[in-house]
Amino acid sequence: MTSNRAFLFWLFDGVLAIAVAAALAFVVSRLVDRPLHQTTLLPLLLLVIAGLCRGAVQVLATSAGGGDAARAKQSWRLRAFGAVLRAPAGSRAMLGEQTADATDRIEDLDGYHARFRPLRLAAVATPLMVAIAAALASWVAATILLVTLVPFAVGMALAGTAAACAAARQLEALSRLSGLFIDRVRALPIIVGFGAQDRVVRQLAGATQDVAQRTIAVLRVAFLSSAVMEFFAALSVALVAVYCGFNLLRLLPFPAPESLTLGRALFVLVLAPEFYLPMRRMATAYHDKQIGEAAMERLLHLAPLTAVDVTEVTRLVYPPRLQFSAVEIDYGDRRIGPFTLDVPAGKVTVLSGASGVGKSSLLNALLGLAPVSGGEILIDGAPLAQAQLQGQVSWAGQATTLLPGTLGDNIRLSRPEASDAAVASAVSRVGLATLVSGRSAGLDTPIDPHGSGLSGGERRRVGVARAVLRAAPLWLLDEPTADLDAASATELIALIRTSAEGRTVVLVTHDPAVAALADHHVAIA
Repeated sequence: MTSNRAFLFWLFDGVLAIAVAAALAFVVSRLVDRPLHQTTLLPLLLLVIAGLCRGAVQVLATSAGGGDAARAKQSWRLRAFGAVLRAPAGSRAMLGEQTADATDRIEDLDGYHARFRPLRLAAVATPLMVAIAAALASWVAATILLVTLVPFAVGMALAGTAAACAAARQLEALSRLSGLFIDRVRALPIIVGFGAQDRVVRQLAGATQDVAQRTIAVLRVAFLSSAVMEFFAALSVALVAVYCGFNLLRLLPFPAPESLTLGRALFVLVLAPEFYLPMRRMATAYHDKQIGEAAMERLLHLAPLTAVDVTEVTRLVYPPRLQFSAVEIDYGDRRIGPFTLDVPAGKVTVLSGASGVGKSSLLNALLGLAPVSGGEILIDGAPLAQAQLQGQVSWAGQATTLLPGTLGDNIRLSRPEASDAAVASAVSRVGLATLVSGRSAGLDTPIDPHGSGLSGGERRRVGVARAVLRAAPLWLLDEPTADLDAASATELIALIRTSAEGRTVVLVTHDPAVAALADHHVAIA
């Protein structure tokens, strides 16, 4: 959104331009009429002050525009990143291109919000204000300025239409290149394993060449619009200069419609470039407009205004009851289901079955991370909205993601505002106290993304500790006891039962001993 501050600064810049022109015309006309020592220094002082103020206002306008751009990009960033992270699993084939749109395209909005939008408003108001000021000294000169504006507007409209199409094609090619690069980097081990490096290099070279060609097309249109702008600006100033000069010399080839003095003629002549200056500034930022609008079109496609906003979904307060009614999940090359089951509220429900039958997919479906193609999921009797439960569950998956930082920081990921005492309590409840006490740094023990120094079972316990720390009304646990021996698994499940008492827990496991400890058991075939 456009800030009125940036526009008002640019508008005030036009007022100061009129003041500078008036002060300069007054000083020069006084110097012509009398010697310098007889001329008061006040007009000259006003001229200097107006010039300094104008420079300061331009700096403030630029700063205000930068602030607008930062706020707009932050708003888009929240929407776009949320759309990528909430995208159902079935829509992630072009994840690289979506990621490129959510990062690069947001940066393309900078010039649009910082320069073009405030300058666009100033380009309408300031020339009219300058024309009115010029008309007070010479209505003929003001008429010349306004008449030359008509063909300029037509030329800019034609150039703008061509620029919009060229910019959209350029951003499409650029997003395709960025997405291709990201996807190929993700698949690099496979590419090297199958010896497909040369083919991938040819793909990237072709996409790069396409971007270069489309960029040249955009620059051609940009140069054309600048040429149109400069031609009519120069024509306008030249016509005003010729008219004022011939009027002063009384050499007009037709009866003079008005008689100009040196001061009035100089005032109009100084204002003539200022008439087109706001539009020249806008023309400089016109490429920002085309790039920004094309970027917003792609961002709207990525994150439409009707996208689900998790912050607007009713928050879970009590342990929910979950119902799956003929739910089918379609991964394209594999379809699983239908699943019909009931998860009672406030109980521990275990899902068991052979590998690949869809136990983990059911948990992902609850979070909107699996492509549900049929059936219905109900939460407390109401249809589950996409991504409704994201951010509202305690989760421990098969793979525990670790980030560079400390052990405490990694556990605190589920609840960043948690105190050290709360983290220590979660650590103790999942049986990590021995690990922490055995490290000299305790919870401040450094952890790398690979979890170096942690066993598989310890990494699992870190995931469960996050779930315990979050203490949400609904817990989803996927094989929390994998990589643990029988005694440790039994101990951990007992800790989970104690910590999750009164909460709805859905636990996926292959271990019959763990399943025996549940309140409710569902075997999926």
